[in-house]
Amino acid sequence: MQFNKPPLSLDDQLDRLIQRGLTVPDRQRALHYLRHLNYYRLGAYWLPFEAEHQTHRLRPGTTLDDVLNLYVFDREFRLLVMDAIERIEVSIRTCWAYHMAHTHGPHCHLDPALFKSPHRSWRYEERLRALEGEVRRSQETFIRHLSTTYDEPLPPIWALVEIMTFGQLSQWYANTRQRRDRNSVAREYDFDESVLTSVLHHLSTVRNQCAHHARLWNREFTFLPKLPKKRPAAVLDTLSSGASRRIYNTLTLMLHLMDVVNPHHHWRERLIGLIDRHAIDVAEMGFPDDWRDRPLWTMHCPK
Repeated sequence: MQFNKPPLSLDDQLDRLIQRGLTVPDRQRALHYLRHLNYYRLGAYWLPFEAEHQTHRLRPGTTLDDVLNLYVFDREFRLLVMDAIERIEVSIRTCWAYHMAHTHGPHCHLDPALFKSPHRSWRYEERLRALEGEVRRSQETFIRHLSTTYDEPLPPIWALVEIMTFGQLSQWYANTRQRRDRNSVAREYDFDESVLTSVLHHLSTVRNQCAHHARLWNREFTFLPKLPKKRPAAVLDTLSSGASRRIYNTLTLMLHLMDVVNPHHHWRERLIGLIDRHAIDVAEMGFPDDWRDRPLWTMHCPK
């Protein structure tokens, strides 16, 4: 079947929404938002207000501000999640590079014996060539200095990690051959290596969603992180067994990592404040009813 629907003008888009029950007190203001926010993009945010999905009729009294409130929350939520992922990523880079350099030498990444045998998703030579490409493209002064001053084909590991993507970092950590090396890093966060490996993989997909401005608020994730079973106690008591594929457990794991990376952070308070300011129904994000009473959410940052 061929797609034969014509594109709608901004006025036609707005008329369709009004016909479906959207209250629009200021037509010009509504057209302004449709001009700058794709109708198709906004569609995900008026879905919760539908009274009947088949006809797309909206609940009586639904306003454009109701839809925009949810949209703005999701945009600010993505930025907040990205802020935490940045700090977590920088910490993982530091811990992994420090351990590998002190245990196996500054150019440990050039020794294939330190990494797992090739398999479908990991081939050491391909990953090494990818890093060589990152070095060639890099405009960082320190990378240029190291590349032109020394004979080794790649800079030392503590410099190289600074130009790795989060996805590359996740893969190099996951494919570090010796479990004791992976555990040495994971124990910094009171995790087992298998948990940290899975969490990093998952967070790299979350980061990509945020970087591409994709909806995050009620997203169902395909790949879920492995949850710890023995420790830390506060994490175990805060995780939700009924969170489905939504983001609640991800936020719990991120909050624990933030507490390790920067015990004086205010990310917890900023997230709770954002939820309250926009009056968000967090059930859409997999939050349990009693989430505010669970250990990690009731902790307060030291003054």
